[in-house]
Amino acid sequence: MSQTVDRALSILPLLAEGPANLEQVAARLGVHKSTALRLLRTLHEHGIVYRQQDQRYRLGARLFALAQQAVESLDIREIAHPHLVALNEKCGHTVHLAVYEEDEVLYIDKVESRYPVRMYSRIGKPVAITVAAVAKLLLADLPEPERRAVAERLDYPAYTARSTPNATAFLQELAAVRERGWATDFGGHEESINCVGAPVRGPGGRVVAACSVSAPNVVVPSGELLALLPLLRRTADAIGAEYSGISLPATVSPTNSPTDSPTKVMP
Repeated sequence: MSQTVDRALSILPLLAEGPANLEQVAARLGVHKSTALRLLRTLHEHGIVYRQQDQRYRLGARLFALAQQAVESLDIREIAHPHLVALNEKCGHTVHLAVYEEDEVLYIDKVESRYPVRMYSRIGKPVAITVAAVAKLLLADLPEPERRAVAERLDYPAYTARSTPNATAFLQELAAVRERGWATDFGGHEESINCVGAPVRGPGGRVVAACSVSAPNVVVPSGELLALLPLLRRTADAIGAEYSGISLPATVSPTNSPTDSPTKVMP
């Protein structure tokens, strides 16, 4: 039975490349055409594959419906929380998880710093969208027309002298974030608070959330916070892999990975 299941599942990656006929499926599986036909008929009965009028087979609508249902049932916060806790235990600083919903970037999880100086932020509270590292990551992943439209309708409060001043500057920053794959907020919202963020990518590589590490200047300067970027990015990758149902090597896990040397990057 396990061999039958294995063969049936092996058909799906083939059909993901495009429609294939019976001979092509049998050749890919290394089986007789009668065996391939039996497998295809079973998958067809369940809507997993569809037989076209030209007798070629392609992936069926039921498979896409199941995939969409599976994605919609996932709770990124539930998946991410153990990883965020592990990150917090390693670095000691405040860790956030944020998502983009209905034109707002919202914190959906937070693990408090172990230090007595703590950040004023709450789960469910919108972030300062024009300066926050998590907001830059989420908006940078939007298609260019949507990214531009969002930037042009935002207000740009001058929280500090380092706040983003206008849409042109914001779009330039988003382009840079999109290129390098991480973001910072060094005193853009509060003079004394620094933050570095990394994207959480779901199926297809789209950014589904963003996580960050934040700390006051009196606890850690910006350069030392940037040194945590490798650990932060591994955490984000581990969350994204679990969300997408991908197995990663144990060395990728933030709880098992060796200590990295400081990241040589500029703010």
